[in-house]
Amino acid sequence: MMDTLLQTAKRNAMKYSKPKDQMFAYGTAGFRNRSDLLDSVLYRMGLLAVLRSKLTKGTIGVMITASHNPEQDNGVKLMEPMGEMLIPEWEIFATELANAKDEDVATVLQRIIASASIDTTIPANVFFARDTRSSSNTLAQCLQEGIETLHGKYSDFGLLTTPQLHYMVRCHNSQGAYGQPTEQGYYNKLSKAFLNFRKLVSSGSGDRGYSPKIIVDGANGVGALKVPQLISFLEGTLNITVCNDGTTGKLNERCGADFVKIQQRSPDGLSVIADTKCVSYDGDADRIVYFYVDEDGSFHLLDGDKIATLFAGYIQHLLTLSGLELNLGLVQTAYANGSSTRYASQQMKVPVACTKTGVKHLHHQATEYDIGVYFEANGHGTILYSKRAEELISSTCGNTSLSESQRHAASCLECLVNLTNQTVGDALADMMLVEAILYARGWTIHQWDHSYTDLPNRQLKVKVKDRTVITTTDAERKVTTPPGLQSAIDEEVAKHQHARSFVRPSGTEDVVRVYAEAGSQILADKLAYDVAIHVFNLAGGKGDMPRPPDA
Repeated sequence: MMDTLLQTAKRNAMKYSKPKDQMFAYGTAGFRNRSDLLDSVLYRMGLLAVLRSKLTKGTIGVMITASHNPEQDNGVKLMEPMGEMLIPEWEIFATELANAKDEDVATVLQRIIASASIDTTIPANVFFARDTRSSSNTLAQCLQEGIETLHGKYSDFGLLTTPQLHYMVRCHNSQGAYGQPTEQGYYNKLSKAFLNFRKLVSSGSGDRGYSPKIIVDGANGVGALKVPQLISFLEGTLNITVCNDGTTGKLNERCGADFVKIQQRSPDGLSVIADTKCVSYDGDADRIVYFYVDEDGSFHLLDGDKIATLFAGYIQHLLTLSGLELNLGLVQTAYANGSSTRYASQQMKVPVACTKTGVKHLHHQATEYDIGVYFEANGHGTILYSKRAEELISSTCGNTSLSESQRHAASCLECLVNLTNQTVGDALADMMLVEAILYARGWTIHQWDHSYTDLPNRQLKVKVKDRTVITTTDAERKVTTPPGLQSAIDEEVAKHQHARSFVRPSGTEDVVRVYAEAGSQILADKLAYDVAIHVFNLAGGKGDMPRPPDA
């Protein structure tokens, strides 16, 4: 039976022919490219999802999105049965299958089946969804045909945020233990936890500085469509205005979390009110950053670092009040602002670990703690609770031998557990976690912002002939090749106080990313430029030389 299906897969591969001389690589973000190059990839990922489902005996998720990329791009990524990202071993299978010649597709599938010892008689099931890109519907049809070719069953959820699909896959495979695998189930779980938390802390928060007013920059993406649905479950507790909702602007064009983080300015399409909380999502709503403009017109960014320390600080507060002895840790990357790392480790006394860039690395490291908070500075992150932590928190809530204040703190923690999408970074869930904690603290966005002061920083990109000439170590904070580059970076850093800089190759394009921070913005800009010149000269730069900051 399977041999016949594999031959059908080969014939259909001719229909969705791989573009000549085009190579694809599956990374943390899955596959991403121009949408008109992806028909073959989507068809083949439908085939692969069926095989992964058969091996795991669970439902696999497939999301069609290119996240913060421009609208003309698209992509696809697969999800494991518990909502995690595809495991590294199968990233290799995905890359091999995507790059196979059309006539070799059946052979590659047979090799995957043999290598992974897949019982092909086991039924397969796939959940898939897409973002708002115009190309997503066509690509969904390619994916669907791949699933059907190997006789897999599927559910098409239409338009969802990426985190919503992660959530539904986990709910389904946990037989409802994590929640109901529907969009309404997602809103029900988050809103119930949010409203219960507010009731628990309402007597303490009073009418202090907290404001429920929020302006959301939806990046003209799918997240903008989902906020009004979420609001309908919140009983008027948040006053949210959605801008960049897709009715006029283009997806991710001069808006969205990535634009705001990199440009360090407000997005187009949003009328900022002084001292009002603003939020930016990315195109598929798995990233979030906060920002505001003060009365003097100055822009203030509260990125993933600020969100992570807010979460970790409040969880630590509840652990202290409850008496729970759980191991709390914060996981960052080299892009985390040095001030946030010092604030967490020296003032909050929370252990901080640094990993390579890429959510899968942070997620893995966070599992080493009972409660692991992980965030990239770009706003992608969440909180992971171990089974032990969840069970201990739950039992403490009902332990009558403990004081009322201890049980109350544990009950607040339990609400935060249920308000968290533990499968992946989730802009909607993370926004509600931020609002819950600010409400409990009675904080304005100023008070949150002033918990510590970011060191001024700058990020640059340098075009190179081959990004693989750059290799790194120490969680990407040090360069090992090309020779002489790390010593040149060290010499530049030594010229400034409170400075650091690192470079790393892009995972998707032939550019090298430069990060620098220093005691002032002028010095950070200069350091980034000076390091970029060394990268250009020593790592095979191409095109125009990096331009000085005052050019």
